[in-house]
Amino acid sequence: MSSLSLQDLLEAGTHFGHQTKRWNPKMKRFILCPKNGIYIIDLNKTLQNVEKLIGKVKKEVGKGGKVLFVGTKKQLRDCIKEEAIRCNMPFVTERWLGGMLTNFQTIRQSIAKLDKIEAMENDGTINALPKKERMLLAKRKEKLLAVLEGIRNMRRLPSLIFVVDTIKEHIAISEGRRLHIPIGAIVDTNCDPDCVDFPIPGNDDAIKSVQLITRAVADAIIEVSDKIKPEDITAEMKADKQNKFDEVEEDADDSKSAAKKHRVVHKKVVKFTEEE
Repeated sequence: MSSLSLQDLLEAGTHFGHQTKRWNPKMKRFILCPKNGIYIIDLNKTLQNVEKLIGKVKKEVGKGGKVLFVGTKKQLRDCIKEEAIRCNMPFVTERWLGGMLTNFQTIRQSIAKLDKIEAMENDGTINALPKKERMLLAKRKEKLLAVLEGIRNMRRLPSLIFVVDTIKEHIAISEGRRLHIPIGAIVDTNCDPDCVDFPIPGNDDAIKSVQLITRAVADAIIEVSDKIKPEDITAEMKADKQNKFDEVEEDADDSKSAAKKHRVVHKKVVKFTEEE
């Protein structure tokens, strides 16, 4: 159970939606009533869905998985980054790079380049380079740090993604859905709740509202992380690696069998032409 209460959500303004002319009909099941030209969100359903998401978060973190926090709105960057750092989880608050999940190996190569530049700075080898090259490397490091700072230590794909504002972060959601990664998100009255697995109806523009829900998710992660034993994480990672290895072997066997079939057909064609 989370420490959230209806009073906390009410004071944070979580119940305020968008104007009645700017709404998504799919959010109807989460709306209590219209008032003064805006929709009021049913906070009872908000609490229920927060509990569902927290249950999923605890399950994934208990297996040794990571939760990726995503929120690039200017007014919300600081609070999302703060909570992600507090619970030692990866985050993206500056800009979502296309392919950050679907092309994860290339992102890892960019992180390796960043690590290499920092290693050159630490051991002093960068001083042997011409001034122009040092300036170029410094600019490159600054750009890489801006977009990759939060995921530098993410060695594998996250087990769950927590998103603020599904409209602004639609690329992150589409990549997560393509990779079948569970997604939890704060959805306002103008959002589509069906594009995520765990929609949390609430105000995704107010800092206090977002901070309250994000803190509840971070607290759940910290609670479970304190109970995890290192050997449990190691065993889980080994099991994941073995599953991936088995999948690669199956794919290789399939490709070999397909190649054999192709060769047999080719031989038959050649033999038939010789007989003619």
